[in-house]
Amino acid sequence: MHHRVGLGGVRREPGGADLGMDDLQERLSEIPARDLFYAPPDAPVDYAEELGDPGEYPHTRGTRRPRARSAGEGRDFIVRELSGEGSPRRSNEQFHYLLEHGATGLDVIGDTPTQAFMDPDHPYARHAVGNQGVSVCRAADFIDLYEGIPLDRVSCDHSLPGGFATAGYFLAAQHHGFAAAALRGSAILPPLYAEDTAYSSNLPVELHMRLATDSIEFAAERMPKYHPFIEDTYYISDGSVDIVDEMALGFVELREVVRRLLARGLDVDAFAPRIALLVNCRMDFFAEVAKIRASRRLYARMMRDEFGARDPRSLAINVAAHTSGATMTAQQLGNNIARGAIQATALYMAGVRAMEISAFDEALRTPSKDAHVVALGTQHVVQLESGVADVADPLGGSWYVESLTGEVEGRIRARIAQIEADGDVVELAERGYFRTIFEEAMVANDTALRGGERAVVGVNVNRIPAARDTLLREVAEERIEPDYERIAAIADWRAGRDRAAVVASLDRLEAGCRDGANVMPGLLEALRAEASMGECIGVLRECYGRPYDPLGGTERPR
Repeated sequence: MHHRVGLGGVRREPGGADLGMDDLQERLSEIPARDLFYAPPDAPVDYAEELGDPGEYPHTRGTRRPRARSAGEGRDFIVRELSGEGSPRRSNEQFHYLLEHGATGLDVIGDTPTQAFMDPDHPYARHAVGNQGVSVCRAADFIDLYEGIPLDRVSCDHSLPGGFATAGYFLAAQHHGFAAAALRGSAILPPLYAEDTAYSSNLPVELHMRLATDSIEFAAERMPKYHPFIEDTYYISDGSVDIVDEMALGFVELREVVRRLLARGLDVDAFAPRIALLVNCRMDFFAEVAKIRASRRLYARMMRDEFGARDPRSLAINVAAHTSGATMTAQQLGNNIARGAIQATALYMAGVRAMEISAFDEALRTPSKDAHVVALGTQHVVQLESGVADVADPLGGSWYVESLTGEVEGRIRARIAQIEADGDVVELAERGYFRTIFEEAMVANDTALRGGERAVVGVNVNRIPAARDTLLREVAEERIEPDYERIAAIADWRAGRDRAAVVASLDRLEAGCRDGANVMPGLLEALRAEASMGECIGVLRECYGRPYDPLGGTERPR
């Protein structure tokens, strides 16, 4: 029988000895070796308190009550794929292609310069423009990106820089005639860990937090159907940490954002219904199901008991998922299709209603057209043919799954308590506390792989010679060249702007930021005046005592 972690962060070993926090930290990240079978004593569950029906508190079994559908009626799942490459217009063509092939939502990812708040004509961006995502840096780019997309019906997720994603989406919708109140979709905001597990942009953590909280406050007032804050544990997980640290670190970040919004005087129920989770899904099938079930329960209890939420919607967090790009291998690419199908099955059985499947070529590039079609088809087959999505929480009541769900929730709670006891989380981030966690996890993961403790087919078991490993290789290794034409186009655009209007808008953005105002109105004004993302973020950096361009490649317009 397993022994659960107590909510106070201390576990009692068989025999009675208590483990203190220092000992616990070393053990928390590992779920104990699982028994060969499970029985009722392993999963003592109070149904009403710990499970509840689907759609009821504490939402372990899902956040929506299932409803009967008539023959031929579609399910309300969001099927999407990671997309974006080259210029906004090229990515727009990709969006239309995906929608024509059965996608019901979009997920746009920026290229490396964009993710680093760097304009494409920056001297250090040249060879990375558009070849691992779309290049966006101005209002016109978002307008081109969403040309012809029914933004009132298609949910658009943004793996783009905090604040700018929401601002650009808002302006594009205005241009194309869609009311902001009708917009669906989300923005990924990893303020604590952006410099450690995402794309380094040389921003202080406090500025990352400012962009996150200001955009949440703005969207709560202007974009009621939009999720301005996706707590993205995908980046955390693919930084090699396990499921406990993935969710504990995610909740630590989420809790800090909630505290800051409450400190501004916002009512928790004014913004909490639009908070969402984007989790990773790797190959440990039952652990991933347990992780999602435990996270819904933990969130519901936290928002009600700690933050005082009363609106039922504030307790029912939407969970979206992306299957793990880190589990996709460059060897034996066909195996990645099987991995995606297994992960999709786990997600549907865990009650996830919006997901993306990592494409078979994701170990080598952003998805090709062929890989997109296969990944969309995988979702469609699993959802529509297998029956796993027909019944809510089909694994609920399994002694194994309930035991594992309780174990995971307890360990996540204890890990949160341990991290928050170590100090102010922003200060911890600034001094490299979290970076150390990720670095140590990467080393441990690599050691386990090289030592054979973790089997990966095609990598350390069941390998084949490279000369025979040709299936899908030609498609996957097609190179995406940097978009040098885009660089020239942005340089020409910059030279032809009304420079005085740009300078004035940046000055007002700076003044508002220094005065403590919400930066979103100033950011929208600056983008309308044709300031670039790089120029806006440079000014905001200066407000926090950092150089306009830490790399020294550009100067502020004067």
